[in-house]
Parts: sequence; structure tokens; C-alpha cells
Amino acid sequence: MATFAGGCFWGLELAYQRKPGVLQTCVGYTQGHVERPTYRQVCSGRTGHTEAVQLTYDTRQVTYPELVNLFFDRIDPTTLNRQGNDFGTQYRSGIYYHDDEQKRVAEEAKAEIRGAVTEILPATTFWPAEEYHQQYLEKGGQSAAKSCKDPIRCYG
Repeated sequence: MATFAGGCFWGLELAYQRKPGVLQTCVGYTQGHVERPTYRQVCSGRTGHTEAVQLTYDTRQVTYPELVNLFFDRIDPTTLNRQGNDFGTQYRSGIYYHDDEQKRVAEEAKAEIRGAVTEILPATTFWPAEEYHQQYLEKGGQSAAKSCKDPIRCYG
């Protein structure tokens, strides 16, 4: 299992859906202090949660360092509480590790990026987002085919 937060969860989720070896993705909320938060509550900025993607993957097909590299390729790790036009603490970037090896890999990758502010913290409870958020961009017609290189377009 791996958990990443990098702004709006839709685009990051589609990037991971396309990655060979990723078996399943789920968007949701983590690192906050409210149980079972709703999208509206998270967007208020008062729950402490960040929008995140949690995924399962086949270690025979993709490595955790590859997943971390994809994450850093998709986001701007030097902006605090902001990705693109989305801003607020719920859009901060983070890697939430599930074991010591994930922590080591994440910290080493972050150290290679000058000015990176991405938080690296132990994974906490992950609350799945509402069903309409799951695989949102795929439902909207964008390809989730493995290895697809089409540009990812985020919209609300």
C-alpha cells in the first residue's frame, strides 16, 4: 500500500491508474482530526485533512521508488499548501509512509529536490472520499489505460 497527497486528488489518481503494476486506487482524506470527513468539511480547511490517493500495487511490476518518482513528476513539491490553482491546507503535498523502507525512500527522494516542502509522515487513518470522486477523470472520459500518455486534464 502507498499513500500520496498532491493537490486535487483526481489528476494524481489518474496518473497512478495508468501506471503498470498499480492494482487499485482510492481517493480520500488523511492526516486530519475529524472522523469520516466529507468533501465539504475537508474543503473548509478546518479538519486538518489533505486530499490523497491510496493505492495497492504489485511489487513484481512496480517499485515504491518508481511510485515516488511519479509523484514528484506530477506535483510541484516546492509550493506550500498549493498545487496549481488549488490552494489551502487540504492541497498540501505529502507522502504518508506505511513502513520504514517507504520513509527512507521518500526522504531520500525529497532530499534531491531543492526547496521541497512536501511533508513525509506516518500514514494515519485514510477515509475514502464520496463515491462520485472515485476514478472521477476516468468516468469523465479520460483514459486510465496502463501506460497511456494522454495529457491529464483536471476539471470540476
